[in-house]
Amino acid sequence: MADQYDMSGVHSANLKILKEVDRICRKYKIRYGLDAGTLIGAVRHHGFIPWDDDADVYFTRSQYEAFCKVAPRELPEGMALLEPDQMRGGKAFYDFTPRIIYHKSRRHGDTPEMAYYEGKLNHLWVDLFIIDKLPAGKSAAAMTRFLHKAVYGLAMGHRYHLDFKKYSLPHKIFVGGLAVVGRLIPMRAIFAMQRAVALKDRHSKGSLRYYSNYQPDFLYVTVEKDWCDQVVDMDFEDTRLMAPAGWHEILTEVYGDYMTPPPKEQQVPTHSGREIEVFG
Repeated sequence: MADQYDMSGVHSANLKILKEVDRICRKYKIRYGLDAGTLIGAVRHHGFIPWDDDADVYFTRSQYEAFCKVAPRELPEGMALLEPDQMRGGKAFYDFTPRIIYHKSRRHGDTPEMAYYEGKLNHLWVDLFIIDKLPAGKSAAAMTRFLHKAVYGLAMGHRYHLDFKKYSLPHKIFVGGLAVVGRLIPMRAIFAMQRAVALKDRHSKGSLRYYSNYQPDFLYVTVEKDWCDQVVDMDFEDTRLMAPAGWHEILTEVYGDYMTPPPKEQQVPTHSGREIEVFG
């Protein structure tokens, strides 16, 4: 199925972004790592998964904060750092994931949803995920994750559209109720809540880490400090990019048997690869 889609333009644009992230991080001695499907691609394909239409990297919290200080002035024309609170004056919610936007592309078309987000999401991007400390105790870790899910539910009250189709009945009640309450809370306050939850365990002495700005259904992912704090160089397309030292452990935690490709019928773009136009 993958050969039905020409991903060359998408991969070329995403590679340009990844190279800029890598250049900036090496210049300022900042560590990042390839993540999710991009990390699988590096290990299994030495580049992009042939049918993948996005790219992902992670930073630990301190490294992300260092990157944010320099990225706005270092990124070239046509790329920009878009943080979650930079749409509609901080009053709208899409998710809690920062992105490097590639302006010379069109991703979704001119839909009412894209207009709601001021056209800022109507492009290719690379997701930037943030790894924070997780308390060692099971109960404390579960509470941290629950608080993230609750804050996400509140934020959904400020999204363009709330689609309940993928939710079970209990989740419809949970998310719907939180969204109703969330509409009464300014979105800037909810952004502050999310950051407070992400940082509440920053003094923890434990070795566990988690992705604090993943979507709720991926908050289960737990990694060890040693897996993600250190990075190694890995071949990727025509260059070498940083990857977590514990890449095997992380991929096994998230995907299990990550070396076996999915069935042919699932080898399709998962976001909007069939609709992406790249013009530079």
